[in-house]
Amino acid sequence: METPICDFVRAYAESEAIRLHMPGHKGKNLLGLEALDITEIDGADSLYEASGIIQRSEENASRLFGCPTFYSTEGSSQCIRAMLYLAMLHAKEQGKRPVIAAGRNAHKTFLTGAALLDLDVRWLYPKGGSYLSCDLTPEEVEAVLEKEAPTAVYLTSPDYLGNVADIAGIAKVCHRHGAILLVDNAHGAYLKFLQPSRHPMDLGADLCCDSAHKTLPVLTGGAYLHCRLQFRDWAKNALALFGSTSPSYLILQSLDGANPILAEAANRLKDFVPSVEAVKEKLADKGYTLYGREPLKITISAKPYGYTGQELAQKLLEGNIVSEFADPDFLVLMLTPEIGQAALDALEAALLSISRKSPVLEQPPAFHPGRRICSPREAMLSPMEQIPVAESEGRILAAATVGCPPAVPIVVSGERIDAHAVSCFQYYGITHCSVMK
Repeated sequence: METPICDFVRAYAESEAIRLHMPGHKGKNLLGLEALDITEIDGADSLYEASGIIQRSEENASRLFGCPTFYSTEGSSQCIRAMLYLAMLHAKEQGKRPVIAAGRNAHKTFLTGAALLDLDVRWLYPKGGSYLSCDLTPEEVEAVLEKEAPTAVYLTSPDYLGNVADIAGIAKVCHRHGAILLVDNAHGAYLKFLQPSRHPMDLGADLCCDSAHKTLPVLTGGAYLHCRLQFRDWAKNALALFGSTSPSYLILQSLDGANPILAEAANRLKDFVPSVEAVKEKLADKGYTLYGREPLKITISAKPYGYTGQELAQKLLEGNIVSEFADPDFLVLMLTPEIGQAALDALEAALLSISRKSPVLEQPPAFHPGRRICSPREAMLSPMEQIPVAESEGRILAAATVGCPPAVPIVVSGERIDAHAVSCFQYYGITHCSVMK
């Protein structure tokens, strides 16, 4: 498979042209990659008006994913906002006000995007779970669709802890009720290359974003927006609305250069996924409690083994193994074939060497819906002040207060902070929050 963006940029770098254009480094090395860092010079195409090498590369990606696919150099965050904009256009075409039913574990970018576009959000709350998980069933989604009649449904799958929703079942429910399905698949780009594919677009989603950089060999910031044909002609405008006019050509080259690798990804995953599954089985036999069903993510519920997630992460760090995420309850490890078998063996040995202790009995505060006082848009666009969490009870949250990762709001902007919310903030180590004046 050709790599038109990479080929053009390398040829330009080798030409040793006098660069009287941006960027200001003029191709001279400080980090060693400047020669490949360019702007929209003649022949380099333009991301949001692609008609040359970028268009050809996106067409290659589209063939790999089996649907119209467009590049983002600003991660899935740009794609999430674009999906919401496309859902808004879809609703307006039908003469309806855009109303989106969304799993409550949505990334904070969903919240800010909905606020910017003035969308109505109806939160979907499953039974049980944590603020990071929202394992909704088709039946639960249908109950909301019958009652609320939203124009779109938004899910995060896989979620941060590795739970995977029944996308096929939920897609059928959505379409039966005339709603479109949007999926934040940031953690699951590789699902396309499993056999059979488990990618949301192959299971019935209408719009989907992938963070290529999370699970594919792509530089940080590289992402995809996938869509059905009905949205293809609007997609570039949707991305341009929220994207920089100076997209990174280093990231574009990374997305372009990944295409030939992805053409062989199914073979690499065919060998690697069973190896990961074998590690999971050994961990379970050792007494670890595993969480989620995502093939390339190992999520450990730490407290039953006698530790917090942070304590397990520290033990791995002592062996130079760096985790994706740890909180009081969970340890999250993200794997890809790029780590190789030796690293997988090292991870297995490190985890199996940790002795089991008596379970940690402290449980996280039970998650419960907040009380909405005003819309997220009104809260976010109002004057605000930052105060200690210990003094926040009774105030209305303005900006979403959460770290990234995991970037899932504990309280939604516009909701009143109650004593339970304060305890949640404190449990997860959040000391200050922004509230409406």
